[in-house]
Amino acid sequence: MRTGISFLLKNKTLNYKQFRLYLLLRFTLIMSLNMQMAIVSYMVYRITKDELTLGMLGLWEVIPAFGCSLISGPFVDSKEKKTLLTYCILGYLGLSALFTTLAIPQLQQQLGNTAIVYLIYAGIFIGGALRAFLSPSNFALLGMIVPKRLYANATTWSSTAWQLGAVIGPLAGGAMIAATDFKISLFSVFIVQLVSLLAIWLIPKQPVMMRAKEPVLDSLKSGLKFVFNTQVILAALSLDMFAVLFGGAMALLPVYADDILKVGEVGYGWLRAAPGIGAIICLLIFSFVPLKTKAGMKLLISIALFGITTIIFGISTSFILSFTMLLLGGLFDSVSVVIRGTILQLYTPDNMRGRVASVNTMFISSSNELGALESGFTAKWMGTKAAVVFGGIMTLVVVGVTYFKAPMLQTLKLDPNEKDKT
Repeated sequence: MRTGISFLLKNKTLNYKQFRLYLLLRFTLIMSLNMQMAIVSYMVYRITKDELTLGMLGLWEVIPAFGCSLISGPFVDSKEKKTLLTYCILGYLGLSALFTTLAIPQLQQQLGNTAIVYLIYAGIFIGGALRAFLSPSNFALLGMIVPKRLYANATTWSSTAWQLGAVIGPLAGGAMIAATDFKISLFSVFIVQLVSLLAIWLIPKQPVMMRAKEPVLDSLKSGLKFVFNTQVILAALSLDMFAVLFGGAMALLPVYADDILKVGEVGYGWLRAAPGIGAIICLLIFSFVPLKTKAGMKLLISIALFGITTIIFGISTSFILSFTMLLLGGLFDSVSVVIRGTILQLYTPDNMRGRVASVNTMFISSSNELGALESGFTAKWMGTKAAVVFGGIMTLVVVGVTYFKAPMLQTLKLDPNEKDKT
C-alpha cells in the first residue's frame, strides 16, 4: 500500500493540479454516462422485450455523433475548451432530468410504452450530438494542461479514469435498479454530473491555439487530410473501429442477463462492468510499465484475443465464464485504447487537436453505437448467441487483413522522448 501511495506522490503527471481536476472530471462524467446508459438500456428492454430496440439505441446516438463530428472539430479548435466542456455538461444535466421524468410510472402509463421509448430515443439523439463536441474538447484540453513529454503517462491515467467510470457506473446502475427503481436510479446520475460541473469550473480557461479564421469545410478537409496522410494514425483508427464495430457484445447484455444467464439486475451490472475491470487491471500495469516497444504487434495481438474472448462469451451459459471473458476482453481492448490515445497525442499538432479528435469520434466512438446496431439486427436475424459469435469471428478477420495491409504497425514504437526529438 505504501509503495503504491509513494508512486502516486512521485508521479510527475499527477503533480499538475489541473490534470488532477481533469481526472475527476473524466471519471465522474464517464461514470454518470455509463450508469445512465446501463439504466436506460435495461429500462427499454424491460418495456419492450425486443433485442432490436437495444440496437436502435445505438443508431439514434451514432447519427448525430457522426454528423456533428463533421463540424465539431473546426469549431472546437477555434473556441476555448473549458467553456465548451461546461456547455456539454449542462446539456447532459438536462438529459438526466428528461430521463428521470420518463421513468416516472404514472407518466409511462399516461403516455404509453411506445411514446416513452421514442422520447428516450430523442434524448439519446441529443446526447449523441453533445458527445460530438465533448470528445474533441476533452482531447484538446488534455493536450494543453500537461507537457508533451508526459503525454504517454497522462493518456494512461486518463484512460484509467475513464475505465474506472466505466466500471463503477454500470455497477452503481445495476445496484440502484435492484435497490430502488428506475426513477431514483436516473436521478442519481444527475447528482454525479454535478460533480463533473464543479471539476470543470475549477480548471482555468486555456488559450485558443487556432486564431486564424478558416471556412468550416476547408478546416474539416485539412483535418481529414492530416489523418489520412498520417499512416500510423489511420491504421490504428481503422483497426480499432472495425474491431469495435464487429466485436461488441455490450448492447445485448440485457438479453444475456434476463434470458440466457438469468442473473437479474445485479448480475447485469457486473456483466456491464466486467470489461472496465479488466481494462483497469491492464492500465494499472501500464502505469508502472510504459508501453513503448513493439506496440503495433501488441495492438494486433490484443485485438485478436479480444475477438476470441467475444466468441467464448457468445456461446457461454455460465455467469462466471461469461464474466471472465468480458473482463479479459476489456483487458485486451485497453491495450488498443492506450496505444491509439498515445499515437493521437504524440502525432497531432496543437492547432489541429479538435479536428483530429472529431475524426477519432467518427472512427471510434461512433463505431460503438454502430456495433450496437449491428448486434441488434444480427441478433434479430440469427439469434443472440450466433450474433455475438459472428462478431468475434469478424474481429479476427479484421486483424488478419490489417496485419498484411498496414505493415508499419509491425515496427511501431511509442516513445514520447524519441518523438519529441523528431
